Amino acid sequence: MMITRRLQSELEQLLAAYPAVALMGPRKAGKTTLAFDIAERYSAIYLDLESTVDQAKLQNAELYLSEHQDKLVILDELQRAPGLFRSLRGLIDQGRRQGRRYGRFLLLGSASIDLLQQSSETLAGRIAYLELTPFDALELADVSTDLLWLRGGFPDSVLASQDAISMKWRQDFIRTYLERDIPRLGPRIPAETLRRFWTMLAHNQGELLNAAKLAASLGVDGKTVSRYLDLLVDLLLVRRLKPWHGNTGKRLIKSPKTYVRDSGIVHALLGISGKETLLGHPICGQSWEGFVIENCLSMAPPHSKASFYRTSAGAECDLLITFPDQKTWAIEIKRNQAPSLAKGFYFAQSDIEPEASFVVYPGQETYPMNETVQAISLINMMKLIDQKNKRKRPADTTG
Repeated sequence: MMITRRLQSELEQLLAAYPAVALMGPRKAGKTTLAFDIAERYSAIYLDLESTVDQAKLQNAELYLSEHQDKLVILDELQRAPGLFRSLRGLIDQGRRQGRRYGRFLLLGSASIDLLQQSSETLAGRIAYLELTPFDALELADVSTDLLWLRGGFPDSVLASQDAISMKWRQDFIRTYLERDIPRLGPRIPAETLRRFWTMLAHNQGELLNAAKLAASLGVDGKTVSRYLDLLVDLLLVRRLKPWHGNTGKRLIKSPKTYVRDSGIVHALLGISGKETLLGHPICGQSWEGFVIENCLSMAPPHSKASFYRTSAGAECDLLITFPDQKTWAIEIKRNQAPSLAKGFYFAQSDIEPEASFVVYPGQETYPMNETVQAISLINMMKLIDQKNKRKRPADTTG
């Protein structure tokens, strides 16, 4: 089942404008599949840097790559060979002098910060960045939103023929990250300890980060918890949602919220295998909240800022998206078919004065809840955000 990724056209546009494009995203989100589809439109060379054969080809990287300077070169899992960035810079600059200015390298990576840090040191002004998330609700228009919520967006999970097969894939995905992928990146963290930490984050989906409590449960110190969290954030597996900061004169909560980014991974970590079990589980509302947040942010224009709002006096809003034009939308998330709003949301609305306010709920109808707030489905919310994104999207560059 071939599904066109929404990011594909933008990726092609960036390849036509930059010598290098970095496509980041968690493992198995579809980066390689998308790259192969792009390769069919170019004369492309594909190298997997986890392959010993391809690693051998790049022992003298400048020599090998210069022999293919007339082709698009796709380098998969580039964080495995960070030393390549220096070679790429020299080849890009040499190609520019010879008139080959665009479409030289497509870099695929599963560890965002590693990739950004290495490339920012040597490829400033030469590279554009895109993040490929697992499938979202608009990309899978023929799949029910509830099925996508249950299984998450990883292609092999959501498109599995049965819930049991999907669950088995997600369990294997978690085990592979813990036992193979993370140790290859260097951190020496016991797999079982990191599994417990990841599971604790799933239990605390959407809660304020309490590092001291997590540290006590794991038998480690707070700095170690921060290191574990940084790792999962860097691997694009966990989102650290920061609190909104503004001059409201209120006492704002300063701790971030944490979300395991893929809802299917949340459910696999907690052993939730079916929809009925999920609907009766205490995590149901928080899981839906994280699912909505990820889908909404997948549509947000580059350079948008995501945050939440909470004060010590009880004002709160689940998600604030501040767009590049500095306009802010307030989004409250409810799992109820007949959603209602608490006073805390109205207090937050008064403090922030957003351009628009919404309540995302599981129903299909869009209707006004009052003069300033609309109830809206997830799909329609995503379409509204996408309208903010219709103009030419600026590339995310370093330098």
